[in-house]
Amino acid sequence: MLDSILYAGIDIGSSYTKVVLIDQNNDIQGSNIDFSGIKLHSAAETSLKAALPKNTNLTAVKKIVTTGFGRKIPAINQIPFANITEISCSAKAAQLFYPNKTLTIIDIGGQDTKIISMRNGKRTNFKMNRKCAAGTGTFIEELALKLRIDLGEMNTLASKSTNPEKISSYCTVFAASEVLSRIRKGAKIEDMIYGAFYSIVNRVLEIDTINTDVVLTGGLIAYNPIIADIFKEVLGKSMLLPPSPQLFVALGAALYASQLK
Repeated sequence: MLDSILYAGIDIGSSYTKVVLIDQNNDIQGSNIDFSGIKLHSAAETSLKAALPKNTNLTAVKKIVTTGFGRKIPAINQIPFANITEISCSAKAAQLFYPNKTLTIIDIGGQDTKIISMRNGKRTNFKMNRKCAAGTGTFIEELALKLRIDLGEMNTLASKSTNPEKISSYCTVFAASEVLSRIRKGAKIEDMIYGAFYSIVNRVLEIDTINTDVVLTGGLIAYNPIIADIFKEVLGKSMLLPPSPQLFVALGAALYASQLK
């Protein structure tokens, strides 16, 4: 890999920083996911180095595109770069995986949820949630924290639900309190967690009407595939899950990097 030419996409989210490295054939040669923390530039540089293939250094990286919550960072090691929105990067990745298709991308992030409409491989519209954590990954993180459950166990517990409970609260803080209160009164924890995931799907579908095939992306989808099952149940159609949904936006950024002049 010493003589390789690589292009980097860095998706700096509010919770995690994701890096994808591709070669001149758009094949993925490395990736990394790590916490963003408070020093976003440092997180981006550290994650980029961690994504490098064995026996490769930063000189192999010719162009970088940053995206996400913290995309407006200084240059890394003077490598030419640009910053591009997650909306555009998602659409770029969709063009690679689903060329010339009419579809809807639902990207559920830590702080926001984006619904992107694609027709014949081109972005036609997008909508985002209101400034509220309901319907985002933060809701599940907050709930796991209050229940003192490892975040990785939430999907497993929800899959054991036999009688899902509906959550009535719209606010993340109140919803988490509602879940705790009802568990204390006898509701099964797995039924309440399933209800929390169901609530996320409902919040997302309030953003826009979905009439096409759906691509689900983001870390919440990557670690909680039960959400795809709920979307399928509610919408009555199968969901498209790209490889590594959490890296989808970073891949789109890398594809843009390969086209920078």
